[in-house]
Amino acid sequence: MPSYHALPQMLATKLEFELPLNYKAPDQGHIKVFARSVVRKDKQDANLPWLVYFQGGPGFAAQRPVSHSGWMKRALEEYRVLLLDQRGTGLSTPVNYASLAHLSASEQADYLSHFRADNIVRDAEAIRKQLSPDAPWTILGQSFGGFCVLRYLSAAPEGLKEAYITGGIPPLGRSADEVYRATYKRVKQKNLEFHRRFPDAAGLLKKLHQHLLAQEVLLPGGQRLEPKMLQLLGIHLGMEDGPEGVYYLLEQALMHTASGVKVNPLFTERFIHMLDYNTNPLFSLLHEAIYCQKQASRWAAHRIRTEYSEFDAPSGAPMLLTGEMIYPWMFDCFDNLKPLKECAELLAAKDDWPMLYDIDQLAQNKVPVAAAIYSEDMFVEMDYSLETARKVANLKYWLTSEYEHNGIRMDGERILSRLIALNRTEILR
Repeated sequence: MPSYHALPQMLATKLEFELPLNYKAPDQGHIKVFARSVVRKDKQDANLPWLVYFQGGPGFAAQRPVSHSGWMKRALEEYRVLLLDQRGTGLSTPVNYASLAHLSASEQADYLSHFRADNIVRDAEAIRKQLSPDAPWTILGQSFGGFCVLRYLSAAPEGLKEAYITGGIPPLGRSADEVYRATYKRVKQKNLEFHRRFPDAAGLLKKLHQHLLAQEVLLPGGQRLEPKMLQLLGIHLGMEDGPEGVYYLLEQALMHTASGVKVNPLFTERFIHMLDYNTNPLFSLLHEAIYCQKQASRWAAHRIRTEYSEFDAPSGAPMLLTGEMIYPWMFDCFDNLKPLKECAELLAAKDDWPMLYDIDQLAQNKVPVAAAIYSEDMFVEMDYSLETARKVANLKYWLTSEYEHNGIRMDGERILSRLIALNRTEILR
């Protein structure tokens, strides 16, 4: 029996689906996939089409609806929205060190090989056949969700009426190495902008780094705050309000006490909450794999970093923060990743990942697609997005410098309105 709950101007329903772990071998067992449908209260009895939201990631649950605002407010004007917890996230059968503890490292790697965009889309299409068997539906993908959209267009376009992408057009044929070469340049530029805006940030980082080199500092839970972990805060430099959050945290990092300079407990609490590696392990385990087709990543971000020595500047030089990069040493630093280290090594070496995109199918695509491409995006290389856009038929894009990567969260109603108008050849300013 579905479970309902009321929200401001909205009604939400919890849904669960039992689906194959491996669609090519259904006898290998099933997993639970959770989704939440949301409808405007005054439209709950209307025969509305569906819009499915694919969350960014990989490895993050769909957003939890709180208010009748943002992109969802626009969507609920004409759709019933489905917020899909992609397999392994949220209330879908979870992936973490505890849930995988009964498996060997090789069994863990084999299990997780079924958690990429190809199977996320298979799940979505299986759910569509239950909820909307007689009609295709509309999809919206943010960031990694856009990768899922391109996979859907490649593998099951018959299930789609329209598609929307924000900050997430994937490179179709480029390797993880090429992606990270471009990304390191973007991250460096964001660092330069950060230090121009906050001239004392370099000094704050330097003092904190030197303190961590000289003294052991423990994070909540007892794990050590390694000096190199500081650079991971750079993932926030590519978000709206992210640079401000990093700077204001650094301002409070060190405090003077009767026994000398200490790291402020407020800093360690907030530091660990600003990083998702302990809470969302799929992000670390499968992030590089989202770029892999018939090839291994071999810790691409870690290898390519050697080409950008400024990220390992000698003592005394300004510290550059990194971005959406996963490094093998993280599986030695974060408590919830440590038990999965051997599995991570196997996934990084896996060289038989299936193809994700059908270039020929995309070239003759008939599903209307509208995409927002953010020219200043730190996470998704603009030139690669434009390169892909030229290869996908029936795709229109809006190129803008107004937003960072998480624009959909900051101004979602305007962004989705503009994309809907673009898809329907309306003029909207």
